[in-house]
Amino acid sequence: MQPRAVDAAGVEHELASADARIVSLVPSITELLFALGLDRQIVGRTGFCVHPHDKVRQVRKVGGTKAVNIDAIRALRPTHLIVNIDENERDTVDELRAFVPHIVVTHPQTPQDNLSLYTLLGAIFDRGQEAQRLSAALEARLREAAAHAFPAQNVLYLIWREPWMTVARDTYIAAMLRLVNWRTLPDVHGGTAGAARYPTLDFDRAPWLAEVDRILLSSEPYRFTQAHCDTLKRDPRLAGKRIELIDGEQVSWYGVRAIEGIGYLLRRAAAV
Repeated sequence: MQPRAVDAAGVEHELASADARIVSLVPSITELLFALGLDRQIVGRTGFCVHPHDKVRQVRKVGGTKAVNIDAIRALRPTHLIVNIDENERDTVDELRAFVPHIVVTHPQTPQDNLSLYTLLGAIFDRGQEAQRLSAALEARLREAAAHAFPAQNVLYLIWREPWMTVARDTYIAAMLRLVNWRTLPDVHGGTAGAARYPTLDFDRAPWLAEVDRILLSSEPYRFTQAHCDTLKRDPRLAGKRIELIDGEQVSWYGVRAIEGIGYLLRRAAAV
């Protein structure tokens, strides 16, 4: 029996035809669509959709995740548009509804949510077996993480500078880090508001900073380098803290990347 395909907006989608034309405005979803074997049906992607490298080059760019080229999408005559609540602007998506028959809304907030994401896209595009294989691989990774007893660490995960920005505890990134018992600080929840989910901070006005064990500088959306890391290590306000770079794609990209990402975190947490 075909599973129900209900997206994050509560919309139930019917089975797409074999000639469906898909535009993805979500980098990690684009990677997942290729993993599901939908290569020939992907007709558009953002400039940030860079994986898999050898395949996305053949797909037309339609702007960015927020600076979307509406006319470019219109010219592609898509039957399906894949969007994400955090990454895409609601006004843009509403404008695209005028000519895209099917808009699939995604919003995974935990690593476990990838299981329903695989099922959703597998059901819509008739890739049930491929979705099941990905689910089995992810479940194995989740079991592996659960089998470890990592020491608790308080972490500050930085995604931007000028101003410094971090992540709230109800983000996908924070949920990934919890798999290895890394708890993000500050202890805030952002709800559905974008800015609150990624709060700014001032090192001089953060009393909780004393509780931080590790400071993680992500490779995206801001591309932190070793030079940034070395600068922070010289900051007396951060004395005694472990400061290191971290691969943002492995931690923040959901979809198929979550399988590799969990393994990456397990290795990082186990390293001395």
